[in-house]
Amino acid sequence: MSHEVEEIMKYKILIPEAVSGAGQQYLRDKGYEVFIGTGNTVEIMKKEVQDCHGILARTAPFTSEVMEAGPELRVIGRHGVGVDNIDVEAATRLGIQVTNAPESNSGSVAEHTIGLIIAIARNFVLHDKEMRASNFAIRNKVLGSDLENKVLGIIGTGRIGRLVAKKAVGGLDMKTIGFDPYVEASAVDGIKMVDSIEQLLKESDFVTIHIPATAENVGLIGIDELKLMKQTAFLINAARGGIVGEAALAEALSGQIIAGAALDVFAEEPPDPANPLFKLDNVIVTPHSAALTRECMDRMALHAAQGIHEVLSGETPTWPVNKLT
Repeated sequence: MSHEVEEIMKYKILIPEAVSGAGQQYLRDKGYEVFIGTGNTVEIMKKEVQDCHGILARTAPFTSEVMEAGPELRVIGRHGVGVDNIDVEAATRLGIQVTNAPESNSGSVAEHTIGLIIAIARNFVLHDKEMRASNFAIRNKVLGSDLENKVLGIIGTGRIGRLVAKKAVGGLDMKTIGFDPYVEASAVDGIKMVDSIEQLLKESDFVTIHIPATAENVGLIGIDELKLMKQTAFLINAARGGIVGEAALAEALSGQIIAGAALDVFAEEPPDPANPLFKLDNVIVTPHSAALTRECMDRMALHAAQGIHEVLSGETPTWPVNKLT
């Protein structure tokens, strides 16, 4: 047995929430002790992280308390892209490397987004509901919208936003415009970049959001922004809850300020069943499931596990989130 494998066998990895077996098996094959946690609350994780060197993290809150309770903790591998549930600043201060899996779920989220666009444009959910109630006449009362030549506005033209554009243009003959303050206009093939969110909202028939829930992005779309959209336009959010003000969106939808919306994410998850959006027929909702395909779950677990192994074996992580000095 090599010295490197002997060293790795001393390391223990905590997995507080269920992940695909692909990630677990990868770690076991590399010689790690994999500890499946008993819960994902802060108090439980504080107890169970005490002798662990790494965490394969999903959606639980990884606060400074949790990290400080693990004196041996060296790496947190995030199962997915967003790290808003991880106190990255605290991790950096404590010398803990955070990695994520940005290449694992892009295609799955892009496909889900396209599915939501088609479903809301063609009233799939409403028509299904009415058909089950023997209302065949709904076919003439609520008409759908073609997608060909419609303008799709993409807020955030990173990996997922670009894939959405590629599928929308190549598969649906849509036109795409985009806004992203962090991307040069000339750097995005197939998307006409505009100078402001306001311009994008005014020109788009469909608006889809693909940005993280940073402090500057929370509440980005409120009632004033929604009023800039066409009355016939639709809003899609498969990024993060809180970016769109839910009360404002309910007001815009019930007041016919915009035609409809499709949401995969909510400010509070699980959302309150009394959320006014759930009472509206021009809204489609899914349970933060854009990345939850069998294939994507395998990739997210595997890529998170790879990040953990890279750090603990002394390699440079492929997908670092923070920079340690």
